[in-house]
Amino acid sequence: MLFTVPPLAGHVNPTVAVGAELAARGHEIAWTGPVGALTRLLPAQARILPAGEEAGGAYTGLHERWRNLRGVGALRFLWEEALVPLARAMVPGVERAVRTFGPDVVVADQQALAGPLVARRLGVPWATSASTSAELTRPFADFPKVGEWVAGQISGLLAEFGAGREPRAGEAQGWDPRFSERLVLVFSTPELVGTAGDFPAHHAYVGPAFGARPASPGFPWQRLDPGRRRVLVSLGTLNQEAGGRFYDAVLGAAERLAEEVQLVLAAPAATVGEVPDRVLLQESVPQLDLLPHLDAVVCHAGHNTVCETLAHGLPLVVAPIRDDQPIVARQVVEAGAGVRVRFGRTRAEELRDALTAVLDDPGHRRAARRIQASFAAAGGAAAAADRLEKLI
Repeated sequence: MLFTVPPLAGHVNPTVAVGAELAARGHEIAWTGPVGALTRLLPAQARILPAGEEAGGAYTGLHERWRNLRGVGALRFLWEEALVPLARAMVPGVERAVRTFGPDVVVADQQALAGPLVARRLGVPWATSASTSAELTRPFADFPKVGEWVAGQISGLLAEFGAGREPRAGEAQGWDPRFSERLVLVFSTPELVGTAGDFPAHHAYVGPAFGARPASPGFPWQRLDPGRRRVLVSLGTLNQEAGGRFYDAVLGAAERLAEEVQLVLAAPAATVGEVPDRVLLQESVPQLDLLPHLDAVVCHAGHNTVCETLAHGLPLVVAPIRDDQPIVARQVVEAGAGVRVRFGRTRAEELRDALTAVLDDPGHRRAARRIQASFAAAGGAAAAADRLEKLI
């Protein structure tokens, strides 16, 4: 099995868990992508075959320009400055990896489009690793022109690599490298995505797959207050520096709830500024280890953070910023597992009320636990490995 992945933790992490399960069953596993980033994100013993190193650093560094974009502007930037250039850069290395490693199956993340391009060209079966469910929910149904533009980007990429006939306007040449026709591994469940009874048989909803994570710096566990409810606030790695105004609202809400709630704020100290002693500020936190000690999470509606939170049966306050985050936030709210607030315009009072709602209304926790049960039943990495084995 050869995993093709972009240099982003949220896209690599599910493959670590699935890869470990496959290796335990006796399969030979490798990853291909920008080596510099993958070395930091994968276990030390992982076999990494280089692809697109020259684009990897630029890809991960794009957030300086990307973080202030919203809506269609952010989407255009994602495709024109990240996905398409990364695919072009990775194709030669992925082709070498496939020819050298000789995989029975290529497992391609939706943002690593070089994987399907090469697998199809060389006749190797391939599966999709859908590290976010947003693309599966017809995200452009209300914006057909945007959907046509994305289809045009895909068609242009396929034409560039000789993947078929000349496309018609708005058409993606009959196949889509984001979606395998054999197997799409969705690291969520219909109970969250809202697709119960309405998805193809080759879409396997396996739930989140949690693998080993790099060790985090020492966390001051002794500072967690057993007398107050504890809430993590995290905007993810790429969004932290854009959160200045939001962090002001967080600190205001913390002050208003200080007697009842302890906030654990994962953010750069330089961006947040001075915080009261009752707020626990850390540059980074061991999120999976911390979640069992929490009562709720405030986040940007990143797919991984949302799924990790719900896997522990915790309700959410979601403040989506861009890309798939508004879609994931809508899933959380429609499932009843959380409350949405405005990232750019949230005031302390609004955030306080949202936090009070998810902490005090048992309905949100019941919904979160219902989704937690669906995740456990879906099977995670073991279920994903089962489906991949059937492709051999």
